[in-house]
Amino acid sequence: MYKPDKVWNRFAKRYEKSPVSNEEAYQKKLEITRSYFTPESEVLELGCGTGTTAVAHAPFVKQILAIDVSSKMLEFAENKAKAAGVTNVIFSRANIENISDFETTYDVIMCHSILHLLEDKQAVIANVFQLLKPGGVFVSSTVCIGSNNAFLRALLMAGRRIGLLPLVRFFSVEELAESITDAGFSIDSQWLPEKSDAVFIVAMK
Repeated sequence: MYKPDKVWNRFAKRYEKSPVSNEEAYQKKLEITRSYFTPESEVLELGCGTGTTAVAHAPFVKQILAIDVSSKMLEFAENKAKAAGVTNVIFSRANIENISDFETTYDVIMCHSILHLLEDKQAVIANVFQLLKPGGVFVSSTVCIGSNNAFLRALLMAGRRIGLLPLVRFFSVEELAESITDAGFSIDSQWLPEKSDAVFIVAMK
């Protein structure tokens, strides 16, 4: 049976040691995101993994709440923040698909490398919209594989059934953009780095 916390706990050490696949694109995404920050920004990061992005953005905002379902990922994240002397990031274990229970609203919500791993991305995007303050910003970077690779789809489904691999959803860049606008957002920026299947989208409430 697929249990996301156990799957990602198992991947945490390998994930932490893996280098960023495209460092130049990653740095550009950080730069674009920071153009939407102010020193008073309250930020929520969904699926923070081992905390690299939250720690990188911490000096530019008031506070970041960074959540992940994996306790092992969060251990790495907390150690990384401590080593960097970062004190304005709170790491918390939570399921992204339960964020409708959150009572605080945010200036910016980040969601990197996670929307394609959700059971119902449309519901999560709708919840993000509700959790943003008026004029708030939704920043996402999402793998868009499309639906044509039958072999990869079968392989991932088999791995998920036996609890070894995470859920992966197949959709196009166009389908993702439509999901975001259907939730009420307007897309302010959309960028697909060369030789990448991860589209970077900034949307406004």
